Amino acid sequence: MIIATIVIMGCLVSISAALPGCFLLLRRMAMMSDAISHSILLGIVLMFFAVKTIHSPLLILAATLTGLVTVTFTEYLVASNHLKKDAAIGLIFPLFFAIAIILINMYASSIHLDQDSVILGEIALTPFERLIIYNHDMGPLGLWTMGTITLINCIFIGLFYKELKISTFDPQLSTSMGFNAKWLHYALMSCVSITCVGAFNSVGTILIVALMITPPATAYLLTHRLAHMIIYSVLIGCLSALIGTLLAISTDTSISGSICTIAGLFFFGAFLISPRNGVIQRMYMHNQNTIEFCAILLTIQLLHHQNDPHDMFETTMRNVTEHMQWSEVFTKKVIAYALDRDYIFATLDHYGLTPFGVEIAKRAIKSS
Repeated sequence: MIIATIVIMGCLVSISAALPGCFLLLRRMAMMSDAISHSILLGIVLMFFAVKTIHSPLLILAATLTGLVTVTFTEYLVASNHLKKDAAIGLIFPLFFAIAIILINMYASSIHLDQDSVILGEIALTPFERLIIYNHDMGPLGLWTMGTITLINCIFIGLFYKELKISTFDPQLSTSMGFNAKWLHYALMSCVSITCVGAFNSVGTILIVALMITPPATAYLLTHRLAHMIIYSVLIGCLSALIGTLLAISTDTSISGSICTIAGLFFFGAFLISPRNGVIQRMYMHNQNTIEFCAILLTIQLLHHQNDPHDMFETTMRNVTEHMQWSEVFTKKVIAYALDRDYIFATLDHYGLTPFGVEIAKRAIKSS
């Protein structure tokens, strides 16, 4: 039951993080999640000083507002044209986070707000923090919190999917169509802030940032369509939570660290096999382009000797290998490609140009 609770918690965090994370990635604001997840600590600390308890719901409100303040200040610095977005993010959130850490060390060192718990969290403790209503145990508090936040994010993305899609890819078009792109932007940032705040106590900042960026980035490598990207990112996040939790339990290691590692491995796998930008695909396309280029060179070579019946050696594989300084294996690949594309025809050990091959060779000579 404890393991199931941890896995469910990880899945809820993955889903709630992936939904706004896809739009953050497409808007080139992925690191804003890192900024918000760190800067909200300042709001929590300041509200704690006001209410004297870490269990007040006002801490959630203060943290959410701090996240929006972070976004507002960042946007202001960018709009001033003095700093680019990455520099503005790198300026604001370390400032807020550093102030919060200093305040904790100076005035709140005796409460459960140390920097280790803030950064790393501990998802394994989720089953033990219970929601008690009128002496009735309603289950883990974290599940209720993240379940509510996941529902909010799902409703928001579902209601404003079209508007978010248009404003993400073409803000000017969304404005001309009557959508308030700035309002949508801050609404999205509110979802990011609420998600970071909800996951703050249970999983810490590292895991929430990893799940808000890595699964969407992995899905981005696998598909062109936004709807598919959202679905893939949710599935990848949930699989990372499941496999990472089981791996951590079997090896007695950090659950959050294992989940992040599995998510990173999924990204690395997509980076290798992505049909668009994968390393394997790029290597294959590079090899195919090289063979195609060399096949065209072969047609030019044969064109120069096609009317010289006394020099048949020039049209043999041995001469092509020596003249072009190719390996025998590569020469066979080029000839096989040219035969398959109907550039050339074979007669015993000699090769000649087809009419299409002549056209290809002349076109290549003319374009050069």
